[in-house]
Amino acid sequence: MQVASQPGADGQLGGPQRADHEPGTGSSAVAVDAMGGDHAPEQIVAGAVLAAREYHARLVLTGRPGLIRPLLAKHGAVGEIRLVAAEDALAMDEGAFASWSRPRSSIAVACQLVRRGHAAAVMSAGSTGAIVATALQRLRPLPGIARPALAVALPTTPTPTLLLDAGAISDPKPEMLVQFAQLGVAYAQTAFGISAPRVGLLTIGAEPGKGNKLAARAAKLLAEEPPHGGTPISFAGNVEGGDLLTGQVDVVVTDGFTGNVALKTLEGTARYAARQLREVVGATRAARLGAVLQRRGLRELAARLDAETYGGAALLGLEATVVIAHGAVQAKGAAAACKLAAELIEGRITDKIRERMGSVRAGHFLRRT
Repeated sequence: MQVASQPGADGQLGGPQRADHEPGTGSSAVAVDAMGGDHAPEQIVAGAVLAAREYHARLVLTGRPGLIRPLLAKHGAVGEIRLVAAEDALAMDEGAFASWSRPRSSIAVACQLVRRGHAAAVMSAGSTGAIVATALQRLRPLPGIARPALAVALPTTPTPTLLLDAGAISDPKPEMLVQFAQLGVAYAQTAFGISAPRVGLLTIGAEPGKGNKLAARAAKLLAEEPPHGGTPISFAGNVEGGDLLTGQVDVVVTDGFTGNVALKTLEGTARYAARQLREVVGATRAARLGAVLQRRGLRELAARLDAETYGGAALLGLEATVVIAHGAVQAKGAAAACKLAAELIEGRITDKIRERMGSVRAGHFLRRT
């Protein structure tokens, strides 16, 4: 049976209309913002159904019941996925400030489900700025974490390379980059099975001391023993922009401004290269024949470069992981994002971050000189 929870008089999440045990309830569920994304709610609901059936993900949808119920019925999924009502939704062109005055938006309700123990992670394909702002407002930071970071998987082989921060905090303190490294290591271990991830610091030169004051201070801290019983980091030194796709390290840390510029540059380059490749393989009969013979390799390359393959970016460092899918995500990508969120829950990513941080308190960490 599908349940739609209604807002109470104070605008907060009320109780379910029936007290029966529902699919997707409990602390291992992913709260899915069904209204976020260019193709929401159709593609998000379709992706959620796919994730529930193919990956056995436990999900709770948040959004407008009048729009979502017919979509669930279309997929024959009424009763498979729980629905919690959220009549408001943030548009894709709304940024961080909109989240403060929209307590009943679908992304805010998804975060509230985590606060009330009905979910352990959030997935949304909405505006990144609005998602980050809402999460910061409604989810508590983990002990020892001053600010969360946005982690993105880059398509390196044999395992992806994590880049963080990719846009959550544009002007961090050097100590925060050390925290970002701990977040990235925990993610790489959980998602990619890398036992001892190597960490690199993105700057303008591989030599020690290269870069601005932020990079120089962060490099020094990364090379030191973590304070207060934190787990040591395998710091490999500085890396440059040209090293992002070489697999030289497993985790690349930087500030959110630099990370976002680097990520957008890589995405633009990949789109340009894909267009050029299509033109080349279709230019002559011989080239087309060669493309047919290499179609398996070309498909594998296209899948590796497809952002939807990795499920999206993960906002780490809060009491629940928030997976942010690409705004133009289709059903396949939405399903991958739900799967990623479910896998991070199963892998106890937040517990691993707590363990890595030791007994350090965020404020004490940032007072280091």
